Amino acid sequence: MADETRNGVSARAEALNAHTGKQTPLLCEESVPGRRGVLLPKLDVEKTEVPAALLRERLDLPELDEGSVTRHFTRLSQKNFSVDGQFYPLGSCTMKYNPRLNEEAAGLRGFRRSHPLSGDAANQGNLELMYRLQESLEKLTGFDACTLQPAAGAHGELTGILMIRAFHVARGGGVRRRILVPDSAHGTNPATCTMAGYVAETIPSDAAGAVDLAALREAVSGGRAADLAGMMITNPGTQGLFETNIAEIIKIVHDAGGLVYGDGANMNALMGIVKPAELGFDVMHLNLHKTFSTPHGGGGPGAGAVVAAAALADFLPGPVAARDNGRFTLASPAKSIGAVKCFHGNFGVLVRAYAYVRALGGTGLRRASEYAVLNANYLRRLCKADFPTPYGSERPCMHEFTASPDLGNGCHTLDIAKRLIDYGFHPPTIYFPLTVREAFMAEPTETETKETLEAFALALAKIADEARTRPELLREAPHHTPVGRLDEVAAARNLKLRW
Repeated sequence: MADETRNGVSARAEALNAHTGKQTPLLCEESVPGRRGVLLPKLDVEKTEVPAALLRERLDLPELDEGSVTRHFTRLSQKNFSVDGQFYPLGSCTMKYNPRLNEEAAGLRGFRRSHPLSGDAANQGNLELMYRLQESLEKLTGFDACTLQPAAGAHGELTGILMIRAFHVARGGGVRRRILVPDSAHGTNPATCTMAGYVAETIPSDAAGAVDLAALREAVSGGRAADLAGMMITNPGTQGLFETNIAEIIKIVHDAGGLVYGDGANMNALMGIVKPAELGFDVMHLNLHKTFSTPHGGGGPGAGAVVAAAALADFLPGPVAARDNGRFTLASPAKSIGAVKCFHGNFGVLVRAYAYVRALGGTGLRRASEYAVLNANYLRRLCKADFPTPYGSERPCMHEFTASPDLGNGCHTLDIAKRLIDYGFHPPTIYFPLTVREAFMAEPTETETKETLEAFALALAKIADEARTRPELLREAPHHTPVGRLDEVAAARNLKLRW
């Protein structure tokens, strides 16, 4: 049957409304009166009248057979873009393929059907997994303690900064109000500072895209050190380059009485190669839903485990998994900032992360980082002619790179991203970091093949050629999607938060 769309309302919906005399919502536009896909069983309890106050005069629910419902949602799922189906080079997000082994582990009955309120005796396997995952993350990063509670990277950031605040308060260090943040930082960093009651102070980048050491020294000079709580920094940075002065940066902050928080978003370049604690970091979060290959995107679930040096271990949120005379239990650190999430974090994500760590082992984790760096450098080299990197063009990048394309004819990075959709690729991160003009930030991850990278680079080359010869193809893209170019600014300013 024809289902032509006019002004966003299907012809079938209009016909149904005319037939019934009702205004059927779009949700019901495929509904046919009298159809049903489910037969309810006969009542096996006494029938009870529903209180009149709970009844509604109208309840426009769709009337559909099971096959139609199945096909509807299957079609919708096929329109989704997912890492299982296509290349997802979203810079700084580490959208790697999630091995099915992880899913099988998380689906084991003992994990899937356990409940956090059933007590330690019934959850020894769960607690042991948490304990061993904590140990693995500590060993991988060089830190002394770990909590698995935080539900996301930004949640881990807030946890770490609250721990820093508690540390200064416990030492009687007076009022410290400032946290230093590089101008290339993730946007969650200054937001975290504000939520924790601090003032974020920006430290500019130098000509090489690294932290400007002179500006950093100025920020902690003289009496300004007295109100310095610490610094938040990502290494590798958002330029995709390793911060070669990181040891000196940390020493400058420590000498001023501050602590250094490590944003672990880019740990996928360092696993098994560098232990952040040995660089001098005091506390750091790890995105288990990125680096340790568990699903993420679409709002979660996620896990932002936090690892800390000995000086901050007592301030970790509790409870954490502990071992006592051969049994596993939960314990709260002596000076804990308190729980930051109910129960023990997103346990299903923890199972997946542990399965990933155990499957690869130390050697495999290191190799994953090496392949991530190799893939990023190969992709950068393939497309450097039209997508040059403004910083570090002569030195290797890490697991990602940030380009600054200028294709001319009024074509911008947004247009490139939209046109990539027509070629079957998810766009990379764009316009971040803010320090790069027309930023185009790509992270291929270690799970992509050489052939995929070459196909992506070829698509970018074709788009660059189109920008020179047929720029309207870019400015009007995408052309092969269920909806065309959306006015994202208007959408953000005129929110519609309900159907």
